[in-house]
Amino acid sequence: MNKLFGFIFLFFMTATSSLWAQNTAVTDITIKAIPGLKYDIVKFQVKPGSKVRLKLTNADDMSHNLLITKPGTRAKVVESALNLAEKGPIMNYIPKSSDVLWSIPVISPGQSQSLSFTAPAKPGLYPYVCTYPGHGYIMFGVMEVTDQKSPALKKVPPAAKKVDAIEHSQHAAVSPHPYELKAPYWYRVFIEGASPAAIAVHLPQNVSYCWDAEVCKLRYAWKGDFVDNADLWKGHFDASAKVLGDVFYRDNTVFPLLLGMNAEIPKVSYKGYRIIDRHPEFHYTVDGVDVFELIQSTADGNGLIRRFRIPDISQSIWFERNREDEAIRYESTAGKWNGSRLMLTADEAREFTITMSSYHLKIKKKQ
Repeated sequence: MNKLFGFIFLFFMTATSSLWAQNTAVTDITIKAIPGLKYDIVKFQVKPGSKVRLKLTNADDMSHNLLITKPGTRAKVVESALNLAEKGPIMNYIPKSSDVLWSIPVISPGQSQSLSFTAPAKPGLYPYVCTYPGHGYIMFGVMEVTDQKSPALKKVPPAAKKVDAIEHSQHAAVSPHPYELKAPYWYRVFIEGASPAAIAVHLPQNVSYCWDAEVCKLRYAWKGDFVDNADLWKGHFDASAKVLGDVFYRDNTVFPLLLGMNAEIPKVSYKGYRIIDRHPEFHYTVDGVDVFELIQSTADGNGLIRRFRIPDISQSIWFERNREDEAIRYESTAGKWNGSRLMLTADEAREFTITMSSYHLKIKKKQ
């Protein structure tokens, strides 16, 4: 009897230990944020109810986060993050939403952070996404919760098909996006005619522009499609994005904003941007003075509207346009033009708008 009891006790303890080990086993997942607005892993599997430890390493040169969302809610979470506007940086671009299951806050280049959680009991496809402004449209993957050993489901839901298309094509000739994009949206890009800190922005009316964060100014603008990032996203060495349209404006000034009557080449410093009505408003300093610039397309799609705010200005400034004849018409809401320069008093400079319309685009539109 004692031997039988001992056998039963040993069997019970062995089974319990085995079950305990299964329940406490941790699945380790390591994901890197890499150049080209990508995670190096766009799909991984875990078992329902399993313990997961996910480590995010930022191997890129810009900041990223990672949010795991409920199935089918990624696009909604990305939009919610954009709508945080000026609250975004404080909240790490993580909206307060029941659709967000777990998250890793914004981490800088070279940093790593881990997240531990218990996988959902319900099988399905749980997207993960970077909601840093402009990234969520393309920087995402999917956590597949399943008991199956196969790397793919027998019946792949539409959301998974979209992720698989991204994984295998990596933004080939066809549109790389998982759903139709609504302008404005933007990418951090390597692009001809700008520094490695360039930001390409696509606006309504099929107008786009390149803003260079290194020199803090608008580089050029074009009409047509946006950019082709295929070579960049495929990891080609020294690749750059290709402009898909006709350039109608290129800045050839030393710098468009000059402070004081005897203005010289200013010292500039980039401070980031915030989102206003889905448009990025760039923040930079000119000789230590804060400047905010928001760029929109004109209603007719023939140019750009540049809205400047310099709230703490205490002296007059000059806005300098291109001196070469470029078939651009300039209009301002304040100040007086003197040749290629617009002079604004301190009061006028606190908020003013420059509209740049292309004669070529107007003529082309009429033809």
